[in-house]
Amino acid sequence: RFYSSRVAALRSQAGWLAGMRNKILLAALVLFFAGIVFAQKEDWEIERLFQDLENHRQPPQDTEFVFARFQFTSHGPGRRNYGGMRPCMPDSAPFGRYRVCGWAHDYPAAEENLMQIAHEATGINLNKDSYVMVRLDSDEIFKYPWGLMSEVGEMTLTPKEAANFREYLNRGGFIVVDDLDGDNLEWFGEQMKMVFPDRGFVELSLDNPIFHTLYDIKTLDIEPPYPQRGAPKFYGYLDDHGRVSMVLDHNNDIGDFWEWIDEPRYPLPPSTEGLRLGLDYILYSLTH
Repeated sequence: RFYSSRVAALRSQAGWLAGMRNKILLAALVLFFAGIVFAQKEDWEIERLFQDLENHRQPPQDTEFVFARFQFTSHGPGRRNYGGMRPCMPDSAPFGRYRVCGWAHDYPAAEENLMQIAHEATGINLNKDSYVMVRLDSDEIFKYPWGLMSEVGEMTLTPKEAANFREYLNRGGFIVVDDLDGDNLEWFGEQMKMVFPDRGFVELSLDNPIFHTLYDIKTLDIEPPYPQRGAPKFYGYLDDHGRVSMVLDHNNDIGDFWEWIDEPRYPLPPSTEGLRLGLDYILYSLTH
């Protein structure tokens, strides 16, 4: 009896171990194939980036709204620029292993996903192709009153870019600054002294209208898609009338939620909150 019970216990343990091994193997396979899917998407994004730059891609002519991504000179320290010692593409020639400039991060999936959802949620006459890339030193920026700047910790404004930036905001343009973490906020603040020497950033509170245009954001404790160098906060850059002309997503990367909303990369609740913020930004710019 002793040996029979011992054998039964060992068999049971062996079955449990086999089950755990299968679960671990399945989890590893899921992670492996997910990694392949994510890598393929990122390769597609890089290919599209260079194709669209070469072809000077334009948005549909009949769209009522355009998501403009601003391309700026990127020689600053940034988060992944190694103190400015690693030039990025397409602004510079490859240096060792290439690195896509921060201003282009999440392109074009973030644009296409946000525009598609904006059409479905608002009824505005636009579609997933309602986006464009524009150089900050080009007068084309004045055709698009809503713009995105990504990874401004890399920004090193030229005099022409600073002048266009100033004129764009003076004309009523609205800018979302995203993928900005840690002390890159201070770097960007110094860059903005070239635009408006006497202005600075102010922390936004939950009662600001920008968080209550289409959706009522319930809390500003927004979970970022990945670890940041501090707690997420929102800052505003105000015009002469006290209105937000530029919103900063500090210690967050809302664009990553837009980019991956159609893939199981991040949890659904913070991803949908990121989309709500994006739609609020759009509606605020159109109504204020």
